[in-house]
Amino acid sequence: MTTSADLGDVRHVRTSTLDVGYHDLGDSSSPAVHLLHGYPYDVHSYVDVAGELASAGLRVIVPYLRGHGPTRFRDPAEKRSGQQAALGTDVIELMDALKLPNAVLAGYDWGGRAACVAAAAWPDRVRGLVSVNGYLIQDLRAAARPLPPQLEAGFWYFFYFLTERGRAGLEADPQGVAEVIWRKNSPKWSFTDDELKRVARSFVNPDYVDVVIHSYRHRLAYADGAERYAQLERFLADQPAISVPTITLDGTADGNFPPTDGTPSAAHFTGVREHRQVLDAGHNLPRERPREFARAVIDVIGFGATD
Repeated sequence: MTTSADLGDVRHVRTSTLDVGYHDLGDSSSPAVHLLHGYPYDVHSYVDVAGELASAGLRVIVPYLRGHGPTRFRDPAEKRSGQQAALGTDVIELMDALKLPNAVLAGYDWGGRAACVAAAAWPDRVRGLVSVNGYLIQDLRAAARPLPPQLEAGFWYFFYFLTERGRAGLEADPQGVAEVIWRKNSPKWSFTDDELKRVARSFVNPDYVDVVIHSYRHRLAYADGAERYAQLERFLADQPAISVPTITLDGTADGNFPPTDGTPSAAHFTGVREHRQVLDAGHNLPRERPREFARAVIDVIGFGATD
């Protein structure tokens, strides 16, 4: 087994599509929490959160998303999709492989989107949801609708990745691309060179570039999705409601997503839901403010118990 100094051994389990690398902390008989990372980050966003939740008596599962770290595709011919339906399906298939009937899902960025997709499509499998930046299911029908210029500027890499120049740039220097995004996403986060290098090791994956490029091209309607996820994408196109107990979080120093009072996405949550702002937190909120993130996970479990 390979190891991480902070999260312990990397374990492996097979789903129908992937050989998933993941960390598993805490008591295996306890309620499970899946902590889902974003792009361009990895499981180390949760080095502090995972330990705190395990100490609180929870089983904590931290997987590497498709295209990251030790996670691999089982079939060489499988489309290296990064679309939202694939990410959400991966969460449920991992739960199936681990024989978990349900779990709390918590994430940000790609991981938050995967959690929202799973919660909307398989609510009986999700005990609770913690999502940074609210409702993250993409409205693909609005892919051509422009955002205000100051927001579009922060998403420069979306458009960069539509080009072959962008693919080549990501292949040549994934760590450099990540650093620029990190600094924009979290202007108050003083990460170290060693921390960036540690995370960048997860980008050394044969499928990393293909998955990332497809993710952004698909969300902007420049690439088709994989056929196996077509039915789920049709379901997501209607922007389905999320009914499970939910806590949404916004960092007040998120460089790309200005904090809100939770109202803009309120209509998408039909169950018990609370919105919280986290002072001075940027986009990588669980790494920057682990105590607040862990508290949200623990509190949402309490919501479910009283719902």
